Amino acid sequence: MDFRIGLIGLAALSAALGGCKSKGDIVVEQGVGITALRTVCPAVGVPDYTGDITLFSPAEARTASAIDVTAAITNVRPACNDTGADVYSEASFDVVARRTDVRGARTVTLPYYSTVVRGGDEVVSKRVGTVTLNFADGQERAQASARAGAYVNRAEATLPEDIRQRITRKRKSGDADAAIDPLSEPEVKAAVKRASFELLVGFQLSREQLGYNVTR
Repeated sequence: MDFRIGLIGLAALSAALGGCKSKGDIVVEQGVGITALRTVCPAVGVPDYTGDITLFSPAEARTASAIDVTAAITNVRPACNDTGADVYSEASFDVVARRTDVRGARTVTLPYYSTVVRGGDEVVSKRVGTVTLNFADGQERAQASARAGAYVNRAEATLPEDIRQRITRKRKSGDADAAIDPLSEPEVKAAVKRASFELLVGFQLSREQLGYNVTR
C-alpha cells in the first residue's frame, strides 16, 4: 500500500492508543479543570485494519476456503525512556498465527511497520521489520514476539510554557472566560497538535490485503 496515503487516514482511527502518564505534560482530553498529567512519551498503538493479516493459497484468491494463514498483533506493551533530549519510545508486541493445513513443519515470515506520527497526520519516520513464526508438524497455531522503537525530540513533544499556562490557569466563577474550554482556542489546539506524537505498529499490508481487512 501507499504508506503515506493509508497510514495517515488510519492513524485517525487508532483504537488502541496507550501512553505512560505521570508528571510532565498536559492530558489534553480532559478540558477545563485539568488535574491529570502525561509525559512527553508518544502514545503507542495499532491503527485500525493493520493489526491483522490474511494469506491466501492461491495468493490471488479471496474466498474463505482459500485462507492459508491468519495472524494478528496483540498484547502491545509500551516502554519509554524520557530522561534525555531525545525521548526513546518502544513498543513490544506478540503475533499469534493460525494455519489451515497443519501438515509438515513450516516457517512463515510476516512484514510489519513502525512509524512515528505527529499531530495525527504527519509521518515523521517509518521502519519496516519482519517477524518469523515457526509451525511444527501437525501444529495449527504459532506465536512470536517482536518490538519496534523510535526517538522523538523532547522539545518538539513539549508544550510551550505560555500554552501550558493558558490550559492550566485556574478560572473563578464569574470570570469572562470561566466557561470557555482553553483547548477550543485555535492557538492552543494547534500547539497541542504539534506536540502530540504516536508510535504506531501494524502489518505492512499490500493494497489488496488492506482492502480485504476493511471490507471483510
